Amino acid sequence: MEPRKLHNALISVYYKDGLEPIIQKLHDLGVTLFSTGGTQSFIEALGIPVKSVESLTDYPAILDGRVKTLHPKVFGGILARREPDHLAQLEQYAIPPIDLVIVDLYPFEETVRETNDEATIIEKIDIGGISLIRAAAKNYRDVVIIPCREAYNSLLRLLEEKHGETSLVDRMAFATQAFQVTSSYDTAISQYFGSRSSNNSTFQTQAKPAMLLRYGENPHQKGTFFGPLDEMFQKLHGKELSYNNLVDIEAALTLISEFKDGDPATVVIKHTNACGVATRPTLIKSWHAALAGDPVSAFGGIIAMNREVDMETAHAVDSIFYEVLLAPGYTPEALTKLTAKKNRILLTFATFFQPKNQFRSLLNGVLEQDYDSQSETTDAIKVVTERTPTPLELDDLLFANICAKHLKSNTIALVLDRQLIGMGCGQTSRVDALKQAIAKAQAFGFDLNGAVMASDAFFPFPDCVEIADSAGIRAVIHPGGSIKDQDSIDYCNAHDMAMVHTGNRHFKH
Repeated sequence: MEPRKLHNALISVYYKDGLEPIIQKLHDLGVTLFSTGGTQSFIEALGIPVKSVESLTDYPAILDGRVKTLHPKVFGGILARREPDHLAQLEQYAIPPIDLVIVDLYPFEETVRETNDEATIIEKIDIGGISLIRAAAKNYRDVVIIPCREAYNSLLRLLEEKHGETSLVDRMAFATQAFQVTSSYDTAISQYFGSRSSNNSTFQTQAKPAMLLRYGENPHQKGTFFGPLDEMFQKLHGKELSYNNLVDIEAALTLISEFKDGDPATVVIKHTNACGVATRPTLIKSWHAALAGDPVSAFGGIIAMNREVDMETAHAVDSIFYEVLLAPGYTPEALTKLTAKKNRILLTFATFFQPKNQFRSLLNGVLEQDYDSQSETTDAIKVVTERTPTPLELDDLLFANICAKHLKSNTIALVLDRQLIGMGCGQTSRVDALKQAIAKAQAFGFDLNGAVMASDAFFPFPDCVEIADSAGIRAVIHPGGSIKDQDSIDYCNAHDMAMVHTGNRHFKH
């Protein structure tokens, strides 16, 4: 198929950013412009001729602007194949063929984020724009569709290089992007309505924008991230994020979000598991305490903090090799210090992270579940032993419970003075997880006397509390619910240990 030359263009966009050079280039190429409303006013303000859609349709925009472009004289010009029969019909009804359609949709997703007002949100459901995109993309053999402002630069480059001509390959590429835009847009609308419905069981996801990664988990695997990553955090420095970086970053963000209130906190993540967690009166002290929990595993890890990083903390963190540092911000001096190393990745996050849903591809389908947003409090736990935990023990028990929640099952977390001092994770036996946790704590010089223990699930036998007692651990937190709970309770009562039940399991497979 021979190249198509642009003669007529329809432009209807919400955001005008980046549009001016395109308008100027189209005018220089002799393309006739049609437009609507605010876009028409924008073009007129540039001193460039433009025809109103109303002059084409002989109908004004009606129903508060809900109906502007929905007319045969618009869609006929877009959908007509450049073949004798269709061209004859266009001539019969005085319909100009539209060769280029530029659309930027109403910002539905932004509106949902900014307001809960239903009327405002509903008015940002684009009807005409989405229809224009679909029509032009369907007729990609003859029509160029620019479906979003992210495609403006590609169009401008094409106009400059090919002087108003497009190939079938060009048009198909834009059409592919167009259907990605419409799919994502419709999915956002469906998810909004689904969130307000009690019967929302359809799996849908949005596939924009797509970020190609260096590779997947391993160099021989391809990797792509789909989603607006810039809404999560801002990258200030360093190399490109990898697949494994992103997996660990999510683990770091979800854990540090548990400490959005209270004292400064630091978490260190390695292969999605927490190897260091601590809160202290100052950020620098929380860093030293978190690192001490497992300084070996911290090498090459991901660090997250819940406070702005100051120069003192930056200097201390700079002493080890790590992949990524996340924090709400950095002082200018700290940023200068930390950016001295080229590949180190520095990120800022604006809000603490707690997703509503989680998805996982599995077999030939997808698993969906609610995010585990449950965090136990003092009021929600039940003391099941004769000895009640002291206030300090209780504080450590809740802290340990948070750590266990973010470690892979089976897991045990050992805590003393709001510091993770030992952890066992990903074990097929809870006894093995406990032995691993004790061995780690002892290897790094921690005295377990007076420490507390958290388990992500109940104890079917009293063996774990027996081992914990022998190591000096004085208090235990776990969900409870085993038919043999009483065996563990009895052992604790006989050895002056305290035990509390949460009633909530935190498996993480």
